[in-house]
Amino acid sequence: MSSENGQGGGGAEEAPPEQLAFIRESVRSAKVPRAKPRTWRGAALAKELPVARVLVDKGVLHLDRYFDYAVPEELDAEAQPGVRVRVRFGAGRHRVRAGRREGGGLIDGFLVERLAESDYSGPLAALAQVVSPERVLSAELLGLARAVADRYAGSLADVLQLAVPPRSARAEQRPSPEALAPPGAPDAGSWARYERGAAFVESLASGGAPRAVWNALPGPEWSEELARAVAATLASGRGALVVLPDGRAVARIDAALTALLGQGRHAVLTADAGPEKRYREWLAVRRGSVRAVVGTRAAMFAPVRDLGLVALWDDGDDSHSEQHAPQPHAREVLLLRAAQEKCAFLLGSWSCTVEAAQLVESGWARPLVASRDQVRGAAPLVRTVSDGDLARDEAARAARLPSLAWQVVREGLRHGPVLVQVPRRGYVPRMACADCRAPARCRHCSGPLEAQAAGVLRCGWCGHEEGAWHCPECGSFRLRAQIVGARRTAEELGRAFPAVAVRTSGREHVLDTVPGAPALVVSTPGAEPVAEGGYAAALLLDGWAMLGRPDLRAGEDALRRWIGASALVRPQGAGGTVVVVAEPTLRPVQALVRWDPVGHAVRELAERAELGFPPVSRMAAVAGPQEAVADFLRAVELPPGAEVLGPVPLPDTMPGRPRRPGAPPPGEHWARALIRVPPGTGAALASALKATQASRMARGGGEAAVRVRIDPPDIG
Repeated sequence: MSSENGQGGGGAEEAPPEQLAFIRESVRSAKVPRAKPRTWRGAALAKELPVARVLVDKGVLHLDRYFDYAVPEELDAEAQPGVRVRVRFGAGRHRVRAGRREGGGLIDGFLVERLAESDYSGPLAALAQVVSPERVLSAELLGLARAVADRYAGSLADVLQLAVPPRSARAEQRPSPEALAPPGAPDAGSWARYERGAAFVESLASGGAPRAVWNALPGPEWSEELARAVAATLASGRGALVVLPDGRAVARIDAALTALLGQGRHAVLTADAGPEKRYREWLAVRRGSVRAVVGTRAAMFAPVRDLGLVALWDDGDDSHSEQHAPQPHAREVLLLRAAQEKCAFLLGSWSCTVEAAQLVESGWARPLVASRDQVRGAAPLVRTVSDGDLARDEAARAARLPSLAWQVVREGLRHGPVLVQVPRRGYVPRMACADCRAPARCRHCSGPLEAQAAGVLRCGWCGHEEGAWHCPECGSFRLRAQIVGARRTAEELGRAFPAVAVRTSGREHVLDTVPGAPALVVSTPGAEPVAEGGYAAALLLDGWAMLGRPDLRAGEDALRRWIGASALVRPQGAGGTVVVVAEPTLRPVQALVRWDPVGHAVRELAERAELGFPPVSRMAAVAGPQEAVADFLRAVELPPGAEVLGPVPLPDTMPGRPRRPGAPPPGEHWARALIRVPPGTGAALASALKATQASRMARGGGEAAVRVRIDPPDIG
């Protein structure tokens, strides 16, 4: 009976003869004593390039640099640039034995390069372990990660956590498939609908690197068009990367690519795939077995070899903004990749953001648009319902839905499904002129005015109080607070049309598709399912709830969401009709009626340039406890021309309520300051903020932490 079964004390003397013989043979064959694992005390070092430069996985800014380690001879073959390693970190200078530093805790890292000697004059600790011989960090990916860290005032280790997925040993052990030969060049297909569409595809197929901002026509063809751009790039022998806002969009591109090129030519990188499968797909890309990648936000760092095209769909979607430090935006990362790797760039959407318009205005990218005749033939008819119409409409006052909307819904249900878009709850109202609806802004910094207690107006950016506001557009002194939309839309529609099925799509349950049979589909913005054959009509409710958000992008975002829903409706020639409940004289509503998102973005860009708003200027937000923010602002050395707005208190997070990104923890009172710099000084601002944050972290001493974010999406 073995000792595990209760007979204690038995040692080697009680071992079976076969086991004793095996032990003796092992001792005889061990000519050189093996070094202790992970300390390598007394072990010989590599004869060539005995120093490994390592990036340790410590995301703190004051440790955002490389550290040198000695390479034991036994690890020489596996310790190659790009592999994952484990090292001991934190050992003091006094813990040195036989000329080698020992001690410290084990920590993961990446081996960046091998050197003949170190710049550090003291004793080096040895590499503890090569976790895997798989070289996951290429020089191109390392350079991209460093550029992203510098742009967003973050650490390289934090960016690599976003760029390199967690390891799966089983995935590494499985070989990747053989790379397929490049496919033939596709024809232009529906790209011919655009003025320069066919030339764009031909340029990709011939190895060119065109840069375009693509305003896609409404309808489902965008996925096939994007797949053709990828196929043309593959035909030139290069790789392609497509980043999309959600899994539903990824599934459409996946299906379009499979139909066009067949299986095995592209990889899908999404969080829904699970860690092992995602890492296996990522390894196939890293090894060069697959040359095309389709995925969500995390795929923006995919290590595609010979990258020929980076493409982004719907850059205005919030999903493209990473919530983990340093919070990069997929559009900016792909712009960096296009510049570093000199590849083609395609920014596509049904709508158009101000950043996209700036790329065209600067000359960096060319517009890829259709003629007005093509737009009119593909877009639905858009009708509006104003505040005056609602006031005169008895049905609207009773049921909160105008008569025109009821008529369009009733007629649409005779021919197919009808989409009803209702804004999500939680939009915070802001102030606007009661007569012309122009947003109320601060005279000092042009920030949004917010209503406080006792009727006091205060700027949400710089905190200045406004005692005698009047509208600069029409001269009115009357203000209006925007309100949140209806909550019982689905129930009311169900009672109004009892014989019609009512389906809902929202945060809890998002539908991908719905059949072409008559039905009412109530959806929040961004969760609209695709209807087979298109929707017969769409109803866009509570436009003021979207236009009245306290956000610089409120108008742009409302138009993007309206166009995203309206693009799913059949063309006007097939009877497709959209009704938007919003003031028809407002710029975003007019842009929807004309189906002119590009014109809206161009005018918005000119207005922001005049007021010094992003993206013409660069901004950063510094948030934290009031005293900590004040100390940070006193310590930072800002570049010339920098303007500090605030700090102003942030809304408290109520216990038990979901915490919004950037909001203070429950029970804490935070303030936020905005720092605005003129064009061309964004890099200097990021460098100054990073240096100050690193200095505060290095000092420690119980200083309250502050959060720094470059290009905050919610500046008010």
